[in-house]
Amino acid sequence: MHSDLPKVLHPLAGKPLLGHVLDTARKIGAEKICVVYGHGGEQVRTALSAPDIAWSLQEPQLGTGHAVLQAMPTAVSRQGTSFGASSAPTASSTLVLYGDVPLIRATTLRRLIEAARTGSLALLTARLDNPHGYGRIVRVDGCVTRIVEEKDADDAERAINEINTGILVAPTAALARWLPALGKRNAQGEYYLTDIVAMAVAEGMPVVTAHPDAAWETEGINSKAQLATLERVHQRNIAAQLMESGVTLADPARIDVRGELACGRDVSIDVNCVFEGPVELADKVVIGANCVLKNCRIGRGARIAPFCHIEDAVVGPECIVGPYARLRPGTELGREVHVGNFVEIKNSSIADHSKANHLAYVGDATIGSRVNIGAGTITCNYDGANKFRTVIEDDVFIGSDTQLVAPVTVGRGATLGAGTTLTRDAPPDQLTVSRAKQVSVPGWKRPTKNANPKKKV
Repeated sequence: MHSDLPKVLHPLAGKPLLGHVLDTARKIGAEKICVVYGHGGEQVRTALSAPDIAWSLQEPQLGTGHAVLQAMPTAVSRQGTSFGASSAPTASSTLVLYGDVPLIRATTLRRLIEAARTGSLALLTARLDNPHGYGRIVRVDGCVTRIVEEKDADDAERAINEINTGILVAPTAALARWLPALGKRNAQGEYYLTDIVAMAVAEGMPVVTAHPDAAWETEGINSKAQLATLERVHQRNIAAQLMESGVTLADPARIDVRGELACGRDVSIDVNCVFEGPVELADKVVIGANCVLKNCRIGRGARIAPFCHIEDAVVGPECIVGPYARLRPGTELGREVHVGNFVEIKNSSIADHSKANHLAYVGDATIGSRVNIGAGTITCNYDGANKFRTVIEDDVFIGSDTQLVAPVTVGRGATLGAGTTLTRDAPPDQLTVSRAKQVSVPGWKRPTKNANPKKKV
């Protein structure tokens, strides 16, 4: 990956690769999860530590069989447990997954677990038009007899198009018996997990297979290019699910969901929008092009114009936001609030029917209903050390280019004249204005450049 970040921590849809795999393992009801990690793995432990995860260090790293062997003390200690699903094996089984294969689906794994119910060794295999690089499934009379890695295969074996994905379910007791007996007489000089297939056959244990619905489920990531490819696969899948649920996407190839996006009926999303964390869009919400929404709720019928950034905020029903507006954490808009172009709001509540349509900053403020905030207005909420709050009561009109130096309160129905710098509370139902005296200077001339300037010494 040419990166200081461990491979399994690289993000796909905003979540580490390994995070996807762990979530899928939890979804199918795994009672105990063991992550085998190697050099640099402390970053992985720090990033993804959780009470349901055990960690096993593989040092040195001697292949897949050796990796699974490190997890066996954890697996054996859970003998007698199951995956907690109706399709689970009757005795303890171990499911082997890979931290760099993020898109494996729970439905596929349940199918594999079902195949192992009778105490069989179950392999997840796939048929590829181009099986280059993969281990091949060798069958005799239709029965799996062994897996041969490509570097160890002959020409006839390389022609086989059924490949081993590496994902398998094995009886835990048998796995604990087979792994210490693995050898490393192969081209890689490693302990191959795939060699357990021949051991199972030698013991007379059935070796069965299941298959994923799509080849991308089992694709691993070893480069930034492969990461980008699977990112688009994942985003296309999300887009398809959204459209199936009734969401209108201007272009399903140009949306990025990096969290959980919940949409009501008749939601419309334009191109190049990014959704991070939990985002809720109620019925009839319209999202314009090139918006970023993170950890927010957008109320029914609200319209978010292009190029808006909304984070940790709540937008009420029928609001109009943008274009080019920024709602920062702690923002709460009531019903039919208008927030226009180049307006920034932070840690503030704005009640129903109020407007800030142009070029304003509202920070640490409580704003009532039917308030008009003129262009160029700012709340001066920070004195260099502490934050202070501004209160603007209902039916206030704030003239353009006004500064409200917090802490300050503007009373109900008050009007602030344009250009006012408010440093004391403004009484209700009155005009408050503060301006420097306007002066005109007769005979004043604008400076002009000297046609023959003397050289300065």
